[in-house]
Amino acid sequence: MSGHGPGPRGPGMGPGMAPAQKSLHFGDSLRRLIGELRPERAWMVLVVVLGAGSVFLQVLGPKLLGDATNIVFNGVVGKMLPEGVSKAQAIAGLRAAGQDQVAQMVSGMDVVPGQGIDFGALGTTVLVVLAVYAAAAVLGWGQGFILAHVVQRTGYRLRRDVQAKIDRLSLSHLDSQARGDTLSRVTNDIDNVTQSLQQTLSQLIVSLLTVVGVLGMMFYLSWQLALIALVTVPLSAWLTMTIAKRAQPHFVAQWKSTGDLGGQVEEAFTGHELVTAFNSQDAFATAFTEENERLYRASFRAQFISGTIMPSMAFVSNLNYVLVAVVGGLRVASGALTLGEVQAFIQYSRQFSQPLAQLASMANLVQSGVASAERIFELMDAEEEAPDPVPGARPAAVRGRVEFQDVSFRYEPDTPLIENLDLVVEPGQTVAVVGPTGAGKTTLVNLIMRFYEIDSGRILLDGVDTRTMTRADLRDQIGMVLQDTWLFQGTIAENIAFGRDGATDAEVELAGRATSVERFVHSLPDGYGTVIDDEGGGVSTGEKQLITIARAFLSDPQILILDEATSSVDTRTEVLVQQAMNALRQGRTSFVIAHRLSTIRDADVILVMEEGRIVEKGTHAELLEARGAYARLYESQFAAPVVEET
Repeated sequence: MSGHGPGPRGPGMGPGMAPAQKSLHFGDSLRRLIGELRPERAWMVLVVVLGAGSVFLQVLGPKLLGDATNIVFNGVVGKMLPEGVSKAQAIAGLRAAGQDQVAQMVSGMDVVPGQGIDFGALGTTVLVVLAVYAAAAVLGWGQGFILAHVVQRTGYRLRRDVQAKIDRLSLSHLDSQARGDTLSRVTNDIDNVTQSLQQTLSQLIVSLLTVVGVLGMMFYLSWQLALIALVTVPLSAWLTMTIAKRAQPHFVAQWKSTGDLGGQVEEAFTGHELVTAFNSQDAFATAFTEENERLYRASFRAQFISGTIMPSMAFVSNLNYVLVAVVGGLRVASGALTLGEVQAFIQYSRQFSQPLAQLASMANLVQSGVASAERIFELMDAEEEAPDPVPGARPAAVRGRVEFQDVSFRYEPDTPLIENLDLVVEPGQTVAVVGPTGAGKTTLVNLIMRFYEIDSGRILLDGVDTRTMTRADLRDQIGMVLQDTWLFQGTIAENIAFGRDGATDAEVELAGRATSVERFVHSLPDGYGTVIDDEGGGVSTGEKQLITIARAFLSDPQILILDEATSSVDTRTEVLVQQAMNALRQGRTSFVIAHRLSTIRDADVILVMEEGRIVEKGTHAELLEARGAYARLYESQFAAPVVEET
């Protein structure tokens, strides 16, 4: 397409070219990601309440199990003491027998000499424990159910907002980005964010509440043992932060490479025929392999470095376990604690270490999720099109008069393209725009559509500056048929009806008859109901072009833009396409961009553009007689077709 602006990097991006490394603003991106949960505040409060209830019951469990252990142990020891004496007498007897350490231990126990295990109390305690754990499980299930809804609704809003953002982005921004990378942000990165939120939010809430609850119980049982358990916390925190800091840049590189690789795959698939035709499979394979290697290295480093957090935390947890077990055993022997209390404390120390380890293991998930979130936010923060005026101006009556007044435009600030262009197109005229590749032909019609904003001057539609109109009002008056046909997966009737909301079957068929679609559609199995895919499978290139012309016919625009609409069809099909376009142009102002000069001989005005300027203007006969740039183009096509410009 001639005159096109800077486009996305293709395979020429170059094997071995390293992806740009974007600095990560982890804290800002994390806060912004958490802010995406703001609409779910009420549900998040309920999630915390359910989590707190579940954690409270789970924390209560070891204490109750410790009581059960005490019932059993007290019964065993009590049975060993002489029946009929008091506890004090039994202790005195043990001391008299030289068993001072046993006497010290019994003094801290609730025993009745000669009495065995109280199975009634034991059964009641076990039933209470089972009920507590069952209730904790129910509350945990409810928390998970609500949290899943919260996270998925957040993902839904992110996808909705990103799609809306893409609709507001300027064409110049989208042209400067690889499509595969943009698709990766909308799909892979949002999926990664929702998975990270799902896996971390629940663990984060439960782990934090567990740490608080367990710590409270540990201090309740023994403040000395609690302080010993806390000794390892600073070491755990330091290890986690050090490892996470080293892993974060590799997560950024991982998701950047994922987007780049997606761009390469998308280009290879969409251009598969050309890649094969030019025997470029090896070049693509080489570029793919190098990008795949880059992704492998970044992913390996990110996962390996962050994966060392859990083994490190396990070592610290075991160290803590040893200290608690040794000191706790000594305190049982001294009678300062019961066996059940030490058992409960050891369970609490495990429970205390486990959420700390979970918090540490979440570091890689959080880092990966934040890296993806930053890529999403980068897209969300991209510069948008200038907002439409409110209310937008509208011509009193749209007749199709288009006027360029001293218009200048350039894609790059230091590369002039269109400078001080003046042009008047009267209603109903057919204006053909010709010229070499890069002359600015397609740019001219893109400016009419406001796909790009002009740098200076004015473009008027029936006397109204198009910049004072809303884009929707402006584009409602314009129909386009492009060289690259675009069809979506659906029936032929649905593809034609895309031109106007609410079109009836009769209107679709009328458009089909007017644009020669009728000639081939009845030979298909289901006629207008025949399903075609997004690549137009099942119909030829020319037939696809006729469908797009029928779509434009149905939209009934006052201004028509035909951009190289016949460049990719054979001569016989070109006649059909030309007839369809002639029917479409009746009574409309038309801009026709063409390299095949034979297709625009009947144009009312032919504009010859070179380097963004109109160098010649007139009818076909007038321009041939002038023996200027148009005559040279015409003669180059018909005198030497082997070098026909493409």
